[in-house]
Amino acid sequence: MILYREFIKTALKMKDKIAVVDYSTKKETTYSQLLIASILFSKKIKKFEEKNIGIMIPTSAGAYISVLATQMAGKVPVMINYSTGAIKNSLYAQYKCYFKTIITSKKLIAKLNIKPVSGMIYIEDIAATITKSDKLLAFTKSKLPQRLLCGIFPKTKEEDNAHILFTSGSEKDPKIVQLSHKNIGHNVKYIPPAFPLTGEDFFLGNLPLFHVFGLTVTFWLPIIMGSTIVAHVNPLDYKSIIKSIEEYPVSVLVGTPSFYHGYLRRSHENTFKNIRVAISGADKLPNQIREDYKNRHNLDILEGYGTTETSPVISSNTPLNQRAESIGKTLEGVSVKIISIETDELLPPNRIGKILVKGDLVMKGYFGDIEETSLHIHNDWYDTGDMGYLDEDGYLYHKGRLRRFVKIGGEMVSLAAVEDEINKVLDDDNLCCVVEVPNPVKGADLVAAITTHEINKRKIIKKISKNLPPISIPKEFFLIDELPMMGSGKVNFREVEKICRNMIKEKSKKK
Repeated sequence: MILYREFIKTALKMKDKIAVVDYSTKKETTYSQLLIASILFSKKIKKFEEKNIGIMIPTSAGAYISVLATQMAGKVPVMINYSTGAIKNSLYAQYKCYFKTIITSKKLIAKLNIKPVSGMIYIEDIAATITKSDKLLAFTKSKLPQRLLCGIFPKTKEEDNAHILFTSGSEKDPKIVQLSHKNIGHNVKYIPPAFPLTGEDFFLGNLPLFHVFGLTVTFWLPIIMGSTIVAHVNPLDYKSIIKSIEEYPVSVLVGTPSFYHGYLRRSHENTFKNIRVAISGADKLPNQIREDYKNRHNLDILEGYGTTETSPVISSNTPLNQRAESIGKTLEGVSVKIISIETDELLPPNRIGKILVKGDLVMKGYFGDIEETSLHIHNDWYDTGDMGYLDEDGYLYHKGRLRRFVKIGGEMVSLAAVEDEINKVLDDDNLCCVVEVPNPVKGADLVAAITTHEINKRKIIKKISKNLPPISIPKEFFLIDELPMMGSGKVNFREVEKICRNMIKEKSKKK
């Protein structure tokens, strides 16, 4: 599967069907218009010398056109995260991936209130260079049969890079992930029949394209199926997103737990009446959020699991195959095995170990980093760095990142498990994140950061002590206004840890 060619095939069939609704402007773009615009821009982008081209545009028709046009020009879109430091991430991408050109937008640069980095080119300026003859030629090309139209563009193989992305960097510096057309194509092929999804569905385009969850599941998947995407430039604009779900027949909702938490707080009685499929990923879904959606809206949130390196979806609960607490069964064409942390031996069902994945969804490797690639991929098996287990029926359970296990008193403690127990005690509007802070005697202490409301520390400790050993009980509980998030919707653990350390310092000064 070559992604942009699959889009061309769909666009030629769908023609006047609405492909994208830019909700902030209410502008609707048909498949034919999207195809013509992509052909137009590909001619301009082809003139850039580099093989890799940076893309830094919020979720919108403009972002979709930039991605499609870049691939049609025979180049590789490098998706840049502007939410965690646009300048820093742009310079990092340019340096690491050997390119200069970054396609961005004037509106974004103005909103971020930053000076453009050398090499940035505005999509508005590219559009201004398009002539009437350019438009006529692109229109004529768009009417060609699929075989002839695809033949205009540079030859592309399934093994070629389709995208370069960066891991979230929530725990350490981002790694540079190369995803081929075959990698992302695997998800595009096998996700729809699992749920099932069709071209009649309306997708909420709420996730940024620099996050693989948004890139694959809320862009490539619907645009190749022939669905309609209701696009939002800001995934945190919960009020606007809720209005769009109520205004358009949005039937597929995809998000992270923090986004679902935000939607729930602003939802109304009939907000989710058209939602057929609601999928959660990127972080563990708290039981409280799942239960609130079921009780208030009779909506099942289907939790799935994936990584940037696996394009992303490895497994998911589906409407026909669900199991509480699990992250579902693997997609077709995906193999998973659980191995021991100490010995690498294959573990039987219900034994927790490292999760390894194999299949066409697994990345080509980390860009320019053979050593890091060899550490994570052995004999085609990708070591996710996550802990979990498989049950007797093949359902996968996620027990947290290996990096989010802490050794205290000689025992391994799962920070995610502690968060889970605390979240069961908290009010609906509260969220919790547990982090590790150094202790000169024990090596580490656990500290919980909790949002919004006042809490009763003794009450929380009493309740969680029923299910957790003493070493897993946080030493401190700090109230913060909100948990710092990555642009992908993941909790920024490094920032939470920094906040908690500062609070501990301030507390010690007052003693």
